[in-house]
Amino acid sequence: MGAIERNGFRFEPEYSVIEQNGAIHVYNKGEFVEEVKFSFSGKYPELDQIEKIVDEYCNNRGI
Repeated sequence: MGAIERNGFRFEPEYSVIEQNGAIHVYNKGEFVEEVKFSFSGKYPELDQIEKIVDEYCNNRGI
């Protein structure tokens, strides 16, 4: 699962199958901004779930 880019922001997901959780690291122009944590079920998080988290993040912050 690769990074997602939106309006100069880069969202890099990482996850643990064993712990069933993950995080999306948010960068703006190469600088770390914050980490957005999430949980999932199954073998890996669905791409739609990651994209929804990124969309909500961007909408809430006007990105």
